Formats: sequence, structure tokens, C-alpha cells
Amino acid sequence: MDYLLDLLKIILPAGIVLYGMYLVVVSFLSKEREKLLIDLKTQNTQVVLPIRLQAAERLCLLLERITPNNLVRRSNPSQFSAAELHPQLLAEVREEFNHNLSQQVYFSEETWEAVRRAVEDVTTLLNLSRQSLHAEASGMDLAKAIFAQSLEQKNDAISYALRQVKSEIQLHF
Repeated sequence: MDYLLDLLKIILPAGIVLYGMYLVVVSFLSKEREKLLIDLKTQNTQVVLPIRLQAAERLCLLLERITPNNLVRRSNPSQFSAAELHPQLLAEVREEFNHNLSQQVYFSEETWEAVRRAVEDVTTLLNLSRQSLHAEASGMDLAKAIFAQSLEQKNDAISYALRQVKSEIQLHF
């Protein structure tokens, strides 16, 4: 019986010391893990943030380039007939959009949908403007029709998409 009591006198304090050491090691490892996660997030932010900013710049540029005013001004409508200018404008809008398609990775679904909707609205505006003209219309007639249609629009999808892109980027600053 004395032997068992002596054994308990040795094992019980040793067990308490081992349990205390276990708690210290677990706490230390937990804090180290948190520190590594913070370092990883910091490094990730340093790499991803500039890429996201560049993606936002590209989307803003896309939206500015497909605004009807900028689109028509770059195309020099006086040199073309409406039948020649219309496909050229549509191709430019599609090319701009396709060139920036990969930027959707860096934005929320809602923001990308706003950008896509803006591109679709510009395409619709171009098509409606062309349909309102006769077959022999000049490029200047098409440009005037595009400007008129643009002024009649109540909801400006391009402005909305620009606001979405800017607000999403401002979340990170």
C-alpha cells in the first residue's frame, strides 16, 4: 500500500507537469499558426492587390472605350456608310470585351454582371440605331442616331458598371 502511495506521489505531480507543458506547447503552436496565417495574408495582399487594381483599371478603360461618344469618335464616321460603320463598331465593342474577359476573376459576380450588361446595352444601342436608318444612310447619320439613342437612355449601364468597379476596389482601401 505504501508502495502505491509513493508511486502516486511521483506520478501525480509528473502528470500535472506534463499536462501543463502540453497546454504551453499547444498555445505556442496555435500562436505560431496564427502568425503564419497573418504573414501569408499579408504576402497575398501585396501580390493580389496590385493585380486587382490593374484589373479595375482595365475594366474602367473598357467601359470608357465603349461609351457611344468615345466609340463613334474613334471610328471617324464620315469615311464610311452606315452599313460599313455598324459592323466595325460592333466588332470594336466585342474585341474590347473579349480582350478584358479574364478580368472577371478579380471581381464579384455582381460587378462582372454589371460590366457585361453595359456591353450588351451598347451593342443593343448600336443595333437599334442602325435599324432606325435607311439602307443608304451615311456613317454620320449612324453616328447621329447613336448619339440620339444614347441621350434617350434612362438607365446608363456604363455609369452603373463604373460605379460598381470603383466601389468594389474601394472596399480594399
